[in-house]
Amino acid sequence: MNRRYQQIRFCTSLDGTRIAFEVCGNGPPLVMAGQSFSHLEGEWDCLVRTPLLEFLSQNHTLVRYDMRGTGLSDRDCTEFSFARYGEDLSAVVRASGFDSYAMLGLTGGGALAVTHAVAHPKEVKQLVIVGSYLRGRTVRSESPSAREETELILKLIELGWGQDNPTFRQLFTYQFLPDGTPEQLQSFDELMRKSASAKNAALQLRAWFSADLREVAPLLKTPTLVLHSRGDLRVPFEEGRLLAASIPAARFVTLDSRNHFPLIQEAAWQHVTQELAAFLSPQTGRNQSPIESLTAREQAVLEVLSQGLESAAMAERLCMSEKTVRNHLSSIYSKLNVSNRLQAVLWIEENRNALAALSDSVTSDDKAGKNWVAPWARAK
Repeated sequence: MNRRYQQIRFCTSLDGTRIAFEVCGNGPPLVMAGQSFSHLEGEWDCLVRTPLLEFLSQNHTLVRYDMRGTGLSDRDCTEFSFARYGEDLSAVVRASGFDSYAMLGLTGGGALAVTHAVAHPKEVKQLVIVGSYLRGRTVRSESPSAREETELILKLIELGWGQDNPTFRQLFTYQFLPDGTPEQLQSFDELMRKSASAKNAALQLRAWFSADLREVAPLLKTPTLVLHSRGDLRVPFEEGRLLAASIPAARFVTLDSRNHFPLIQEAAWQHVTQELAAFLSPQTGRNQSPIESLTAREQAVLEVLSQGLESAAMAERLCMSEKTVRNHLSSIYSKLNVSNRLQAVLWIEENRNALAALSDSVTSDDKAGKNWVAPWARAK
């Protein structure tokens, strides 16, 4: 992206802290909730972060900011808390001037985005959460050994974060990017070093670790997409699954990666960008109804889904790979705004007449199998 399109501004949070934020790109507004290790300028030089920023700003007006104590925001803060983080996000949203927007939250930013969306249901139209959690590390550290490990991590940050020697930071670099190239690892390490002082990094993470969404997440009504890498070493996969299960309007997508966020050289990168594009597309649900957006192949998948078949049996029936079936199901769930198989089957029952009309307009050559007939088109 040409940096002349960047607009770095400042706003003031409730306690007087100045927060730096950036507006770039073109299209519907997409607000990125704050995350650890940010630097508005440095991220455009980071081999790990730049591909995502370029992708998001291609079709959206992207609003993102530096957390208090990091990047270009005030670094002499005296209070780091999850509540203050919420105030900072609200200040950025007000300053950006958008009345409604989609929101994206990565890692701790996912927890922050959920809390903001619950408080502002009319403004947040869509929510995407990647690599986040229902319970912060401190909250889920129930055993004495787990609590001791958490405190040790924070102490390591205080002692070694700002050193030129990257040894201390490499623990975190590896957790985020176990399959990164040497160049990507070095680039991300430099971003972490540049983002905050050792003291602020530890204080910031301690506040993130305190997040607890067990009472908040069930209140969220915004259509939500939750993505999580199966082999994530930074935030356990189970925490992402629990978060999605706690949100009534959420759909959960598993990413086949060990990296916290898929890297551009991975197949999972294509998966995550396709999911983001489909979910955040301004066309979805506006120029087309959910029914009209279904392809013939997706109708075929719905057919076998309504018969109660598992993915392997569905793949055999439709002459597809299981992965292709799962990809179709993910697309279907997104288009129909449902979260699971049961909800999709119930949706079919409620929309049989409309689906039958759509089926009449699709030729048999388009069906997945020459004898395929949609169940809603059959005589009862």
